[in-house]
Amino acid sequence: MIDILDIEPGKSYACKFVLRNVPMDEFGRPGGMMSLADLPIKKYGDYESIGVLKTRDIEKELVEVIDEKGGKTYVVSFADIWDIDYAEFEEENS
Repeated sequence: MIDILDIEPGKSYACKFVLRNVPMDEFGRPGGMMSLADLPIKKYGDYESIGVLKTRDIEKELVEVIDEKGGKTYVVSFADIWDIDYAEFEEENS
């Protein structure tokens, strides 16, 4: 795996991440993610997913991650990301 401080600008990377103590709907999605209608918040909990790194702030130790499941962008601390590796993209066949 790759250390967050070793990533190179211009290359694509993905990682696993966790959002801690976020409001979740009845399906365990943060804030009604992927919902056509706003669903009520049922609980607070941790949400884990995989996403593509968008930007990195070394001084504040934060990254923007684009969630693979819903396309939303989240700001996550360095401490809450792991398994950083190169991201590979495939073209969709129409």
